[in-house]
Amino acid sequence: MDIYTIGFTHKSAQQFFASLRQAGIRRLVDVRLKNVSQLAGFTKKDDLAFFLKEICRAEYRHEPLLAPTEELLDDVKKGKESWLEYERKFLALLAERRIEEHIHRHLFEVPTVLLCSEATPERCHRRLIVEYLAGTWGDVKPVHL
Repeated sequence: MDIYTIGFTHKSAQQFFASLRQAGIRRLVDVRLKNVSQLAGFTKKDDLAFFLKEICRAEYRHEPLLAPTEELLDDVKKGKESWLEYERKFLALLAERRIEEHIHRHLFEVPTVLLCSEATPERCHRRLIVEYLAGTWGDVKPVHL
């Protein structure tokens, strides 16, 4: 099963929505802790839900269960934690939340993308979510847009 990921930073709205359309995305799962920040631009919750429906015929879903805690996010952003420590703690948080039991596989029956802000997946929790699900479900292939 393919699970797509995308970040919006350093992308224009045209680039962002073209990537989703080209991949055939029908559902976007927002894994950000904060989805209404002014910094989110065209990806603020209500605007994004509208654009997805109109441009991609896709649905929007916010899934806070897949977001890091405020403390964890702040620690890595402020340099209090290394990225490797953040990865360890975030994966432990996913296990503690038992996301594999609460996020059902049927969510990904249509082409679905996990959204976060980071431009690339290397230092983003969306990559960790997909890797975690691959480790628990076994048949997950990440596709980073």
